[in-house]
Amino acid sequence: MDWQVLTRELSLYLESQVRVGLFGSGVGLSLVLGFGVAYACYYLSSIAKKPQLVASNDRFCRFLEEYCPVVTETYYPTIWCWEGRVQTLLRPFITSRPQVQYRNELIKTADGGQISLDWFDNNDSLYYPDASTRPTVLLLPGLTGTSKESYILHMIHQSETLGYRCVVFNNRGIAGEDLLTPRTYCAANTEDLEAVIHHVHSLHPSAPFMAAGVSMGGMLLLNYLGKTGRDTPLMAAAIFSAGWNVFESVESLEKPLNWLLFNYYLTTCLQSSISRHRQMLEKLFDMDLVMKARTVREFDKQFTSVMFGYRTIDDYYEDASPCRKLKSVGIPVLCLNSVDDVFSPGHDNLKSSAVDLSATFQCLKIKSKKKCKLSCRPKSRVREEI
Repeated sequence: MDWQVLTRELSLYLESQVRVGLFGSGVGLSLVLGFGVAYACYYLSSIAKKPQLVASNDRFCRFLEEYCPVVTETYYPTIWCWEGRVQTLLRPFITSRPQVQYRNELIKTADGGQISLDWFDNNDSLYYPDASTRPTVLLLPGLTGTSKESYILHMIHQSETLGYRCVVFNNRGIAGEDLLTPRTYCAANTEDLEAVIHHVHSLHPSAPFMAAGVSMGGMLLLNYLGKTGRDTPLMAAAIFSAGWNVFESVESLEKPLNWLLFNYYLTTCLQSSISRHRQMLEKLFDMDLVMKARTVREFDKQFTSVMFGYRTIDDYYEDASPCRKLKSVGIPVLCLNSVDDVFSPGHDNLKSSAVDLSATFQCLKIKSKKKCKLSCRPKSRVREEI
């Protein structure tokens, strides 16, 4: 369809209606209808898109098309709220929160710290009544997220319908537990994640083990997979809205509008997450200086990079960027990103990288991410195929 011809014809029609008269012609209704038609045309031609698949070969594509066909379907974002920033701002006010009953577990770390895990055992699973072989999904929330985040609750709800068991990895000091050592977390250091994966696998060694990470949780998971390669008990992973290049993510967040809408808020969330542990942390850090940070970059420069021994903030961001470790990933990984995600801009570099990636890596890009659901029903051959 020629959208330029359609637009021109629509304009001529509206002009003819205006000439007749405002009241006699019902031009108000015509304008509303005309705007609605134009908006619908724009939405269908420019907003609703099929995912763009990026992979090194067709094997994983065929697997996804068979077991997760939603990745080949046109994605229709919420018609009245398709822009990424608006979705991000509205989500806390309009999202639903499924009820989930957790079982909490605190595990000790090698340095004397502790990590809080929230389990959803799904003991009523119909697909997998045997707990020893019930698939386990490890969930990693975002920057300052916990098991209480709505997106985590929805992921658990989806997993429950598939019969899976879930466990949420809460970063140190985030979920209400005390900080026993002057150490929190970052996107580059995978030691705590390694300890959690080893612990969960030791509890259920016969169960299929998978992981899913959102935003910074996805970055941490990718960095872990890039470090371990095939030497991991995880069978597969899913990554949602990860920041591939931290330099680009931070630069995007420092644009005036994005700083006003997101950067300053995220910085205050980071400061709030460590303020309750001030007595423990001020042994090593100038907490007054940390609390004066007004951007994520300033916080990372004064706190995160110092805590994990990086010489400069650039060294930390270099190490935290998953795009530099993709070639070492050794298990099937499905990544989902939105092209208008201000937290993860510029995915074009992944197109060139895909040629050199392992055959098990897949990246999808869609127009807008906040309301997208992936539901892959279990089939008997899934485990063998992967």
